Amino acid sequence: MATLEDIGVSALINILSAFAFLLAFAILRIQPINDRVYFPKWYISGGRTSPRRSGNFVGKFLNLNCWTYLTFLNWMPQAMKMSETEIINHAGLDSAVFLRIYTLGLKIFGPIAIVALLVIIPVNASGGTLSFLSKELVVSNIDKLSISNVRPKSSRFFIHISMEYLFTFWTCYMLYKEYDRVATMRLNFLASQCRRAEQFTVLVRNVPHVSGRSVSDSADNFFKTNHPDHYLCHQAVYNANKFAKLVQKREMLQNWLDYYQSERHPDKRPTKKKGFLGLWGERVDSIDFYKQQIKELDKRLTTERQRILKDPKSIMSAAFVSFNSRWGAAVCAQTQQSKNPTLWLTNWAPEPRDIYWKNLAISFVSLSIRKLLISLLVFALVFFYMIPIAFVQSLANLEGLERVAPFLRPLTELKFIKSFLQGFLPGLALKIFLYILPIVLMFMSKIEGHVALSVLERRAAAKYYYFMLVNVFLGSIVTGTAFQQLDSFLHQSPTQIPRTIGVSIPMKATFFITYIMVDGWAGIASEILRLKRLVIFHLKNMILVKTERDRDKAMNPGSVDFPETLPRLQLYFLLGIVYAVITPILLPFILVFFAFAYLVYRHQIINLYNQRYESAAAFWPHVHSRIIASLLISQFLLIGPAQHKKGCKFDSFSCCVAHIDVIVPQVLQESL
Repeated sequence: MATLEDIGVSALINILSAFAFLLAFAILRIQPINDRVYFPKWYISGGRTSPRRSGNFVGKFLNLNCWTYLTFLNWMPQAMKMSETEIINHAGLDSAVFLRIYTLGLKIFGPIAIVALLVIIPVNASGGTLSFLSKELVVSNIDKLSISNVRPKSSRFFIHISMEYLFTFWTCYMLYKEYDRVATMRLNFLASQCRRAEQFTVLVRNVPHVSGRSVSDSADNFFKTNHPDHYLCHQAVYNANKFAKLVQKREMLQNWLDYYQSERHPDKRPTKKKGFLGLWGERVDSIDFYKQQIKELDKRLTTERQRILKDPKSIMSAAFVSFNSRWGAAVCAQTQQSKNPTLWLTNWAPEPRDIYWKNLAISFVSLSIRKLLISLLVFALVFFYMIPIAFVQSLANLEGLERVAPFLRPLTELKFIKSFLQGFLPGLALKIFLYILPIVLMFMSKIEGHVALSVLERRAAAKYYYFMLVNVFLGSIVTGTAFQQLDSFLHQSPTQIPRTIGVSIPMKATFFITYIMVDGWAGIASEILRLKRLVIFHLKNMILVKTERDRDKAMNPGSVDFPETLPRLQLYFLLGIVYAVITPILLPFILVFFAFAYLVYRHQIINLYNQRYESAAAFWPHVHSRIIASLLISQFLLIGPAQHKKGCKFDSFSCCVAHIDVIVPQVLQESL
């Protein structure tokens, strides 16, 4: 079990890592050569011009103003200057509500941490129970500050129960106030928007094929008949993949033409060879060559466009139907259009940036099969990942591992290796395992057939949250505790095992503390450095960039990664709510995460991120419902440590776990 010394080593490593990331960012961001990497949002909006256009040759790449190096931390107060209304106008409602989730965490856990540290920790520390159990269980100084140190059936548990209800009431009150505020922001945002086409448009899928009619004619006839007073027009969806490839090729040729024209000298025209990559073939004038290529490609584009419009097979079984009023569009989007529920499926049309075009023409039967298969795959993925999770937990419990494998004792007894493995490596290893998971889950969501990027990201976030709940949280508690106490289980009667597990639950707080420091401290600091995007930008600049258009494409601003950040946020809410009464010492680490992440993401949203779409905070109800689910889970998990009187339905943690597999899926059904 990790000790206070191990936690200190982990805290020191992560604090130094975070400081190194912040120092590197503060220096790199003021260099002119990196300006497009750290301020792309302002380039896109036109509020910033490249500093490479002024100064001497060295000044175009390096900042020669020594004073700016003394004020390298001024990005922090600058990130706090913009008001919430200005953020909405600058970055959208999604970004503003995303930031409010972090302030909600501070509002909830700030007062809870103060009360828990002043009331619960003195009660736990004076219990003295673990001092008598140290021969049977592996304990640490942190465990003595948890509820495990209170004698079973002690009257002191009334304090924990009272605090649990007080914390639950406070959390519900803050959720109520926040939900009211977000709902008001959403209504004001929608009311302030200009009239847009998607507000009057419905997406119709599974348009039936009628003999002698095209899909476009069928859609026009259907809505003229069933919505004669409000139907305005429609636009069928075409399969134009070949046309899109030709457009991309034309853009590439135009880019080469712009490059050669910008490099043109009065006394010399550029030339190139016509062969592959310009390595062989007849040498020709580059400008004339690309002009001719573009002219020929324009003819192919015209021919391909006419072919698509005339070929009935190019029309897909989907259409965007527009109405002359929002009321007419709302009626169509929210009602069944046919006796056959598998045909004429209607939904609100996403905004153009939000459409995922590849899934528009998937049939109803295919959608049903896809959803079933993905559900089975997600279930299998959750349990497949239990293997590396169990291995990670074994690293966090070296004392228990030594009892099972004594030959490892000489290695694990080395002080530095022991502190590093217990205090830093488990959280880092788990972070690496979870790095690739959002990519896999997003791919699964695309297979499910959702037609909007915002829906795809919310579904991927739901899967990721479910995974983290089962594996990272419940899996860490159950698997890690059982392994750690294996020796104790083998030498005691079966009737004592439930009590041992109930006492051991709070001991996993040390692992979660190290995970929070790795993921929530050093991980957030690495987010602001953007090292990966910095390297990619400069590689593209050296190899691929020929024109200003290329330089703009190389400047990838990114956006808030909702499929990964939202589940991580919800996990921290779950940890804080569950351990607020069981092991309150975890709360300060969570508060540091919320405060630091709020500052970092505020800076990123103002200066970097350029959201791909605007969903008007459609993700907020999911966040709210999962925090409610966390409150319910905390009530169940508190039963284990606080052994109830004889005859109680749940008299130990093992009973609680036995019922969680029935209760929690019902609780999470609405949120997922």
